[in-house]
Amino acid sequence: MISPLAHIDPSAKIGKDVTIHPFAFIDANVEIGDNCEIMSYTSIIGGTRMGKNNKVYQGSIIGADPQDFRWKGEETFCLIGDNNVIREHVIINRSIREGQGTRIGNDSFIMAESHIGHDSWIQGKNVIGNGAMIAGDTVVGRCSILSSNAMLHEGCKIGDWVLIKGGCRIGSNVPPYVIIAHNPAVYYGINAYVMRRHGFTEEQIDDVAKSYRHVYQCGTSVFNALRRIEADVQPSDVRDNITSFIRDNNMKIVAVPTDL
Repeated sequence: MISPLAHIDPSAKIGKDVTIHPFAFIDANVEIGDNCEIMSYTSIIGGTRMGKNNKVYQGSIIGADPQDFRWKGEETFCLIGDNNVIREHVIINRSIREGQGTRIGNDSFIMAESHIGHDSWIQGKNVIGNGAMIAGDTVVGRCSILSSNAMLHEGCKIGDWVLIKGGCRIGSNVPPYVIIAHNPAVYYGINAYVMRRHGFTEEQIDDVAKSYRHVYQCGTSVFNALRRIEADVQPSDVRDNITSFIRDNNMKIVAVPTDL
């Protein structure tokens, strides 16, 4: 169902069984996949490429012009995957770089009034809480949760299976499987409850806990912590995910709390 009260540019490409409610705005150079639903007062701006089975709620702006002085009007994109829910008044900006795109993967739930900046990559199966602020050039790994009003500064990378508690300000990289809390943001433990609920074994969870004892609770450098992890924890996907993330980000990770 496409309402005659919606504005749809003639050049927009609309898939099968798409519902567009009254007063939605669909710009030129937009593609919307099959079975999507676009609610009233939503704007889908030029350069947006949306997959299948997405639902976008009232007042959201998808593919908004980037809020960055480096963008000079180049053709850029906002790439939305499949099966996402985007709630009210969400803003997602396009890339600032010619031919590139801000990316939202599949199966994410993006809650009301959150903002995702230019060139960020939300990898998939994520929950982005109400009012979360994600600056440009950030990466949020798969199956990670940003609670309400969390804030990621530009260039931060979040690993897989991370939980960031409400209101945290993240100014560095957050390695996989951890919980981050407080301001200034500190390590709060491992994300064991969520991991158990999604099929991780007790052995895998023990390996994660042992790895982060070396990183956060032994009072040593991150460099030495990596050496200790590789000597103390048997090779596995979870161990290698931790060590690779830390090395790939030049050992710059969110701060160690002073009382550990």
